[in-house]
Amino acid sequence: MTVPVFESKLTRMPLLGFGTWPMRGAECQQAVESALGLGYRHVDTAEMYGNEEAVGAALAAAGLPRGDLYLTTKVWNDKPKGAQIHRAAEESLKRLRQPYVDLLLIHWPSPELDLPDALRALAALREEGLARAVGVANFPLGLLRRAVEAGIAPLACLQVEHHVFLDQSRLVDYCQQQQMVLTSYTPVAKGEVLRDPTIAGIARKHGATPGQVALAWLFGMPGVAAIPKAASPERQRENLAAVDLKLDEEDRQALAALPKDRRMVNPSIAPDWES
Repeated sequence: MTVPVFESKLTRMPLLGFGTWPMRGAECQQAVESALGLGYRHVDTAEMYGNEEAVGAALAAAGLPRGDLYLTTKVWNDKPKGAQIHRAAEESLKRLRQPYVDLLLIHWPSPELDLPDALRALAALREEGLARAVGVANFPLGLLRRAVEAGIAPLACLQVEHHVFLDQSRLVDYCQQQQMVLTSYTPVAKGEVLRDPTIAGIARKHGATPGQVALAWLFGMPGVAAIPKAASPERQRENLAAVDLKLDEEDRQALAALPKDRRMVNPSIAPDWES
């Protein structure tokens, strides 16, 4: 099974990635090793997850050529200044046992974020070869526009919550205009897709699972990737198989008609999503 790849002048990302939150320690290492063994080549982690060491150990154990892997990590939002972001990225690389990451993201914006300074740090990390590409996560459209239009760092990716119950079409459209990949986290809506009768009906029609339908809906959008977490090999295989599921127009219309206002991740540090 071949996972499609998003390719732009800034990055080349497999559209199905392996999310590691909230796994830690041996559980995380074992899950990443399993995923890599099954054919995943895109792994997503973050400083805040507390599992970069486990991901690094799994990558070392897998013994795959570094060029075959796509590795993303993120700097936490308690580092609003460029120097802090740069230092945090270097520390992440030590924990991951890697000379570089393929993508480095600012994990969440904070009210204290010095945007120009942060973007200068991202640009420097890219120029130094510590991050092959850079981007942001959880930025609302207004802040994303400001970051892009500043022209300081070439942003390759936006990572946000995105699933069949949450309309992110404005962000998807903007990312397409900018040739950025939009990476969808929580792509099966924390399991809520398993309880929806419309999704269940489409799954039965295709001999698929509701989770596969939810992922296929995302993969049907140009420039959209997804990073589901799956601890068990069975679920990892299920998610991989979603790459080959093709929904028809009737399916997509039925999914488009579902309510799109259910946000699953909205912590106290979240920005104003409409800003």
